[in-house]
Amino acid sequence: MATSTREKHADRVPKTRVDKFAERRAELGEAALTTLATLGYARTSLREIAQNSEFSHGVLHYYFHDKIDLIVCSVRQYKARCVTRYDQVTASATSYDALMAGFLGSLGDTVREEAHMHRLWYDLRAQALFEEAFRADVAEIDKSLENMIWRIVSRFAELAGKPPGMPPAAAYALLDGLFQQCLLRHLSGDERAIAALQADVHQALSHLFGVRACVD
Repeated sequence: MATSTREKHADRVPKTRVDKFAERRAELGEAALTTLATLGYARTSLREIAQNSEFSHGVLHYYFHDKIDLIVCSVRQYKARCVTRYDQVTASATSYDALMAGFLGSLGDTVREEAHMHRLWYDLRAQALFEEAFRADVAEIDKSLENMIWRIVSRFAELAGKPPGMPPAAAYALLDGLFQQCLLRHLSGDERAIAALQADVHQALSHLFGVRACVD
């Protein structure tokens, strides 16, 4: 079984220092996110990140094995926040229409405001097809996103009073595919990309639960 970068570091650092070490890694990973999202995997190195941040190359090299370790740390933290955002939408909705409005609004906001961060995630996931070092971490992050989507779909099912009609992996693939398609169009300058995503997701979910879609 592949070992994630977090498990590797547990062996590298004495037990009494693990928490403080992890806290510092999280701080550095957060600080590097903007540079990583701008440059992407291929053009990123620890030295390049150091040149675009307040941290020295030596500091980054001490806390991270290599750029793979840093990228995974950064993306993991960002995606954990994404999961929290959608969980809040799911928890606060008291009707099918309210959940739909909140979910579509959050989808639009995250593409509009954080497109480069999502681009970094898709870059990382694509690299996992070639880099074995990425695979355990990418699989773990991907599973957390699938679980997030299933919580949303399950809440829609509860409010609609009907079963989802497809398994979690299929629901995730459907919504993730629409999101990635929108992201590419948005980054290419298509001003209609976000509205198209919202309309497509609305229609897909409405079809899934047999609810008539009314999209302006």
